[in-house]
Amino acid sequence: MTLQWTAVALFLYVEIGVLLILCLPFVSATRWQSIFQLRIWNKMARFWNKFFLAMIIILIVLFLDAVREVRKYSGAGNSKDANLHPNMFDNLHMKLFRAQRNLYISGFSLFLWLVLRRVITLINQLAMASSTTASLQTKAESDNQTAKKYMEDNELLKQTLMDGKGNKATAEGNELLKKEMEKLRGELKGSGEALIKSQSEMEAMKKQSDGLTIEYDRLLKEHQ
Repeated sequence: MTLQWTAVALFLYVEIGVLLILCLPFVSATRWQSIFQLRIWNKMARFWNKFFLAMIIILIVLFLDAVREVRKYSGAGNSKDANLHPNMFDNLHMKLFRAQRNLYISGFSLFLWLVLRRVITLINQLAMASSTTASLQTKAESDNQTAKKYMEDNELLKQTLMDGKGNKATAEGNELLKKEMEKLRGELKGSGEALIKSQSEMEAMKKQSDGLTIEYDRLLKEHQ
């Protein structure tokens, strides 16, 4: 086996090993995505597409060369000279075997290279879909809890107003309304205090800006 086909065979073994590692069932897609987002992979991402296309071109060229060799030695095995010389016949069969071996190596390397790219893409898409689903599920649970709380408060108020009798129902309803109003007043008070604080900070910044302007004018006059 020549040096180039040895390299292609090693590349094929590396592809098989990487695909087996990516298909491990106990490593989730989210974990693989976190590994793919490491700093070293971000630096290599700029050259990934160029390297991918270059390897495809190299493997296609080697595959076509192997096809040519197979067709060449397949036709040469039926010649009269090969039948007259047994040693030549054995030599042609050996070359045909090597050509077929190189054909399988280059073909499987090209196929697994495309599969490897597709598997990595699908893992990233699966990880993104999983994170999106988890966030949507969390949001939906929070919305359901809020809606359930509002419904319980509404049912309690309705039951108090409808099932009660006379002044008792009115007093309980007024009590609930009073608590709600106090809650709204507290929120309004907090908003007012935040507004006053913002206005005071704005005034302080304005005074500081005026002081800086005066200082700038003084320095400008001294410079002149």
